[in-house]
Amino acid sequence: FLSSAFILIKRKQRRFNLPPGNIGWPFVGETIGYLKPYSAISVGEFMQQHILRYGNIYKSNLFGEKTIVSADAGLNKFILQNEGRLFECSYPRSIGGILGKWSMLVLVGDMHRDMRVISLNFLSNARLRTHLLKEVEKHTLLVLSTWKENCVLSAQDEAKKFTFNLMAKNIMSMDPGHPETEQLKKEYVTFMKGVVSAPLNLPGTAYRKALQSRSTILKFIERKMEERKRKMKEGKENLEEDDLLESVLKHSKLSTEQILDLILSLLFAGHETSSVAIALAIYFLPGCPMAIQQLREEHLEIARAKKQSGEMELNWDDYKKMEFTQCVISETLRLGNVVRFLHRKAVKDVRYKGYDIPSGWKVLPVIAAVHLDPCLFDQPQHFNPWRWQQNNGTCGTTSSLSSPNPTTSGNYFMPFGGGPRLCAGSELAKLEMAIFIHHLVLNYQWELADTDQPFAFPFVDFPKGLPIRVLKSHEETSLAVSAARSRFI
Repeated sequence: FLSSAFILIKRKQRRFNLPPGNIGWPFVGETIGYLKPYSAISVGEFMQQHILRYGNIYKSNLFGEKTIVSADAGLNKFILQNEGRLFECSYPRSIGGILGKWSMLVLVGDMHRDMRVISLNFLSNARLRTHLLKEVEKHTLLVLSTWKENCVLSAQDEAKKFTFNLMAKNIMSMDPGHPETEQLKKEYVTFMKGVVSAPLNLPGTAYRKALQSRSTILKFIERKMEERKRKMKEGKENLEEDDLLESVLKHSKLSTEQILDLILSLLFAGHETSSVAIALAIYFLPGCPMAIQQLREEHLEIARAKKQSGEMELNWDDYKKMEFTQCVISETLRLGNVVRFLHRKAVKDVRYKGYDIPSGWKVLPVIAAVHLDPCLFDQPQHFNPWRWQQNNGTCGTTSSLSSPNPTTSGNYFMPFGGGPRLCAGSELAKLEMAIFIHHLVLNYQWELADTDQPFAFPFVDFPKGLPIRVLKSHEETSLAVSAARSRFI
């Protein structure tokens, strides 16, 4: 009987035509090698070797689970388009433990849809046009107005200050520089260090400290909730406090625990990824002077038109004129790959290109591998914003860098994921980058003050914080920052 059962099990295993690969050590598999830090403008030595040996689709054992890793553009798109049918989100339990079981990042099914609807309503196109654009410009200018000529500062920290203050204001109406805002920011920094650390819940570890900071942050948010409920009950709510907390309390049926995790996850998503993307743009641009020059010309034209009209604040029409800026943003996201891979799980047996993906197996679509694929992007390690234009140019090089074929690579450019779980804040992130770049190139020149580069840990980060030296103000257009002091400070 036992021998017959063993034969049946072996037959069942043999029916799957799994991709080639190496399962590695028991339990840990190849996780340590996969997560080893590497340059963010590459896929890393580990993945490069695996692709060369096994191809763009291979099997492994990562995060304690049997895994199919995909560097294949077609499979990645297939996975994301079949979210909820053939695949579902499946992040490691350590991520859920620190972000919360009601975090949008780990939720699946109807609950994720409901949380996503709340986020999309808050980040709607109408709200971006009428409210958030002004908020983004205000917080950009508040940060840039503190920069002094010839000073050295951490561009990564400045970008994080900008995005954190923006999200704290629009989620809970917290003012920049206020003691409680600064205290929350301090706790959040500790929290973030744990999110990107090894999930070791031991005394003194970054993960344990992050869990403690999570508890502190949630208590803070809950106090804010109780204060807001009391004001609403007394009829004293401030109608001008058009924030997410107010909206959720008034228009949703979420429990307290669900609201806490929603706010924490939006603070995480809206702050961390956008700040890294802005830091990446600041890092890439000095290596491409022609891009900076074209950006300045584009934004000078907008600034001159504003001056002639007598208007001060940017509006949606101004934003839509930032065409080359959008090319810079796309190229920054392609080359820097803030979101490098996603965690999914097969909920049914799937066959793709002759390979089987068994139900229950983890699937990792590696977005970065596609964005850095030389078959899709010519000279993929080169920062070339013109590749996003039909009539492309060059970036100070002797060879022409081709634009992506819209029928091929354009379809596989997925910096914000795709399918039903497409990042709800993608349009806000691009707006933040565009407005920050607008005021940055008009008012400052900068250079790297020390050698630094983005590394994947697996989240993208600058080990030294990206120190830059602010060299010079442009007198012709520095009125914007001066105006910021009078309007916002």
